[in-house]
Amino acid sequence: MPAPTDRKEAGGLAILAGTGDLPRLLAEKCRSTGQGYLVVQFPGVPLDWTDGHPVEAAEFEKFGHIFKTLRAHGCTRVAFAGAMSRPKLNPTRFDRKFLSVAPTLLSALKGGDDATLRAISKIMEDEGFEVIAPHSELDTLLVEAGVLTKMRPSDEDKSDAARAQIIVDAMGAVDVGQGAVVAQGICLAVESIQGTDRMLQFVAETAAGFRLDPKGSKGVLYKGVKPDQDRRMDVPTVGPETVDMAAKAGLAGIVMEAGEIQVLDLPKTIARADAQGLFLWARPKGAGAA
Repeated sequence: MPAPTDRKEAGGLAILAGTGDLPRLLAEKCRSTGQGYLVVQFPGVPLDWTDGHPVEAAEFEKFGHIFKTLRAHGCTRVAFAGAMSRPKLNPTRFDRKFLSVAPTLLSALKGGDDATLRAISKIMEDEGFEVIAPHSELDTLLVEAGVLTKMRPSDEDKSDAARAQIIVDAMGAVDVGQGAVVAQGICLAVESIQGTDRMLQFVAETAAGFRLDPKGSKGVLYKGVKPDQDRRMDVPTVGPETVDMAAKAGLAGIVMEAGEIQVLDLPKTIARADAQGLFLWARPKGAGAA
């Protein structure tokens, strides 16, 4: 665990850091603009980029310590950034503050990710912290409608995207997942608790066994938000690694709900897609044309 840092260096925004590039980008933005901030690192979440950033270690079961640490650093706002697996909580380590919210939180944990995150954000707000979306600080994250790459989706790809949107909307209504892979109208995989990368790995390993028409569409990854999702937290994200995984899965491209999906390092993501012959399409919801 990182050692506590000088409290004079931090303040303002607490970045509850998960894996991936998003928390790093957010921390770098805060540092470059002179905004006070603190990176909060949890057990089981490796962060290899924190040198030069103010960091404090935290434990999931110690809400009281988390709130005390944030206040000691002058943090008034909180951002959830990056992917994080559900923790295995140890009831013997619950502090008094965690015990006071345990009935609400543990009940939410039995539901989907959005229900859990809503419960956590409500706890944060009740403690006086403002929960913000990372894209409110990184205003280039959300992509607007259009095809971003040299390659463009075919009519078959558009049909697969429309089918995938229906599937993702249905899953989102019961707080399950934010992504699906569809090829030639067939749903090859849906995203649940395992995440996008594992879903794409599954497609790469199994899609050939479905004997799809070799002359038909290769398939698309569709990413969209849940119907009632809290847009401040757990916004679906695409980046260069997503493109690599989609290419390994043999897909034609990635379709994103326009204005709702975060793209990390957009120029690099587009370049990676162009190099591998994939399209990136920010599709207006319900649209049929690119």
